[in-house]
Amino acid sequence: MRDFAQDLMLAHHLADLADSISRDRYQSLDLVIETKPDLTPVTDADKAVETKIREALAVSRPDDLVLGEEFGAPTLTQDSYYWVIDPIDGTKNFLRGIPTWATLIALCNPQGEVVAGVVSAPALYRRWFAALGSGAYISENGGVPRQIKVSGVRNLKDASLSYSDLIGWGSRKAAMLKLQDEIWRSRGFGDFWSHMLVAEGALDIAVEPTLALWDMAALDIIVREAGGTFTNLDGAPGPHGGNGVSSNSLLHKDFLGALNS
Repeated sequence: MRDFAQDLMLAHHLADLADSISRDRYQSLDLVIETKPDLTPVTDADKAVETKIREALAVSRPDDLVLGEEFGAPTLTQDSYYWVIDPIDGTKNFLRGIPTWATLIALCNPQGEVVAGVVSAPALYRRWFAALGSGAYISENGGVPRQIKVSGVRNLKDASLSYSDLIGWGSRKAAMLKLQDEIWRSRGFGDFWSHMLVAEGALDIAVEPTLALWDMAALDIIVREAGGTFTNLDGAPGPHGGNGVSSNSLLHKDFLGALNS
């Protein structure tokens, strides 16, 4: 049996390595910014963080596969665990000096279930983490971790919702706009932070219409271990569906029903 507690300890070590690089490059005057083929930005910090994590995993978990945003994915097999890395989630924030960015590190079992995850946001002085069956936690400013739980809000009219922006919603855009008139509050925190606020119970729902696996894997396990639900917009569980919605579980069915009506 694999010891997910040991894997989580390793994920913390990887996050420490990532933070040492990203903190140093954040707001640096010589930050190198390029445009990828999909027209999204990438910095030298993104590449350096993923390279460092891959090098560490090659030593600590040589039999595991690694999937990362900047350097791609291997052919996944039915008997291999694999790590999913987003070296800097929120690159546009990072390069503009906005502190809401993080390194996302997750481990998936051969069936694709996320079994451990860390979200490290050094510019926010916060780190969230979870392993399967062990609960979800936050450490603030390097302090003693405390367990986190989702909210108990049961009605959409009382819910607090966060999203990335209004781009990419397609046929769901009208329903998304209508929902914002019907719920208690909506804010566009976006990226990892929205979902971590759901895990903390500060928000009730977070949703984004277009995401990759590396954007979601670490968020999925932390939200679930905090008592929440993570699916795509069609309700399929897990981070493999191309978009994501996290909730306190109590609101999940009603929210998806309204969004897909």
